[in-house]
Amino acid sequence: MPFGGNDWHALTEEPTLEPDIPICDPHHHFWDRRPERIPYQNYLLPELYEDLNSGHNVVSTVFVEANAMYRPNGLEEMMPVGEVEFVQGLAAAADTGLYGPAKAAASIVGHANLHLGDAVEPVLEALQAASPQRFRGIRHGLTYDDHPDIGNNRWNRKEQLGEERFRDGARVWPAWDSRLTPGCISINFPS
Repeated sequence: MPFGGNDWHALTEEPTLEPDIPICDPHHHFWDRRPERIPYQNYLLPELYEDLNSGHNVVSTVFVEANAMYRPNGLEEMMPVGEVEFVQGLAAAADTGLYGPAKAAASIVGHANLHLGDAVEPVLEALQAASPQRFRGIRHGLTYDDHPDIGNNRWNRKEQLGEERFRDGARVWPAWDSRLTPGCISINFPS
């Protein structure tokens, strides 16, 4: 969503193509009361269902981590579990059908710091426990650029894929029936 809200939606009307095809929206976020407050970043079930009610047959959605609603205290590596707990609650509210027929956050992609190496496993266990039926995997941002005007990921690290601890953390995944979604662009690969 661009800065400034949804006004740009009204600029164009497009017909719904093949409105009967069932669709899973594969990537959305929920935001509420973020520390770095930006006006459009208040997006919960009412806003999601308003977007879903577009003429398409959206039957389910996938929530992807948004660095929101992390736990405010405790072990730093466990703070992202708060986001999955928050989204699990929203998904349970959506399951009532009071917002609409689509299964919001039918799957949840959270975050765990793969720089923890093997020590990431308890975080993955906590994420799974926070949403046993919906948690599907994690996203770990890898994007980086040296230019000062480009916003980097939370790690602000170049060539993370070449770091041994990161690779140790990623190696934990074969034991899990989950997915790792690295966010990267080609300049992020080690030289």
